[in-house]
Amino acid sequence: MTQTHTVTSLQESPDSERRARMVKYAVAMGIRLICIAACFLVEGWWLLLPAFGAVFLPYFAVVTANSVAKKPRAGQLLRPGSLAPLQRS
Repeated sequence: MTQTHTVTSLQESPDSERRARMVKYAVAMGIRLICIAACFLVEGWWLLLPAFGAVFLPYFAVVTANSVAKKPRAGQLLRPGSLAPLQRS
């Protein structure tokens, strides 16, 4: 029995995956800038919230940006045109 692959079963292209990770990183850094600005506007104990955001958001942004995409399922081609093992019935 031969296994057919459709376009919808292919993985995301490396360029679009990289772009998605860059957008996530840019959004996190934008939120960090807002946290830094809020540190100048907030007083008292509330100052801790934007301060923690400004300090810890870069770590989470880098971890998210460097996360690896999902691993392919068994039998799924890694990219179009790659070799697939011959399945004998």
